Amino acid sequence: MLALLPTDGSDPLVEFGEEPEPPTAPDETLIQVDAFSINRGETFLLERPRHGWRPGRDVSGRVIRAAADGSGPAAGARVVGHPQQAGWAQLAAVPSAAVAVLPDQLDVVEAAALPLAGLTALRLVRASGAVAGMRVLLTGASGGVGHYLTELASASGAAVTAVSASPERAERLVALGAANVVRGLDDATGPYDIAFESVGGSSLPQALKLLAKGGRLIWFGQASRTPSQLDFFEFFAQTGATIRHFDHDDSPVPDSTDLATLVRLVASGRLHPEIGVVADWTQTALVLEDLRERRIRGNAVLRTVGDNRLINNPTRRCT
Repeated sequence: MLALLPTDGSDPLVEFGEEPEPPTAPDETLIQVDAFSINRGETFLLERPRHGWRPGRDVSGRVIRAAADGSGPAAGARVVGHPQQAGWAQLAAVPSAAVAVLPDQLDVVEAAALPLAGLTALRLVRASGAVAGMRVLLTGASGGVGHYLTELASASGAAVTAVSASPERAERLVALGAANVVRGLDDATGPYDIAFESVGGSSLPQALKLLAKGGRLIWFGQASRTPSQLDFFEFFAQTGATIRHFDHDDSPVPDSTDLATLVRLVASGRLHPEIGVVADWTQTALVLEDLRERRIRGNAVLRTVGDNRLINNPTRRCT
């Protein structure tokens, strides 16, 4: 089968190669991948790929071999899956506990944009507890997680202030439910009950200062690639504030259950995948570059089948 393989970290970051059909454990489903999504974090990993690692955590397609132990969907089912790696290929072995069936009204492009970003956003809302009536600050709101998180938290009753420097993206975040959008944290007034922080660098200590007494900061990323430094005298002066690290993989709820929830919300029109680019997977190296340079809003989806052209305007959606 064809698969996209890491190079040595120089451009292009990936190249096509032949790989054997992936073996499947008894509790794994073999999926014919029709579409996959690229996450910006994967562009960082591709700059220094680990030996034996292959990219790909968001896939959608059709089951061609059901799990031998009877778990998971039957052969022929249309599904979305969240493998640990190696999803950028014609075939992917995915644990049945990380697969959900797609309804007819949900296409594979929308489904491919759900796993990593959608699971992260859904679980962030869950980790923050009841958010109804809470004042929420969201940094790095222009990415895939930010769009989902804005919509999910707003629908749960939170007053979300999203940080986005782009007027166009700000308009979209308001349409998704944000109560307010600011260009930077200097423009945020606070105080906030909860801060979702994913930028790192100076953003984390600045967001911390905007918390109300007893507020919570949940850190889930470092998009700036700059470590944060905290003055602990200032931190302890922030009476009752707490900082929590969040990892979307550390969840008591199976991926399959949460993926089914995301699928249900999208199918019912209550959650809207933000897809900035749809392209044929022969364009993957170009899309990776656009993601690194922040030229894509939301998710980038690559299709392994069909004739799909790269959309150079990241504000449009093409299928």
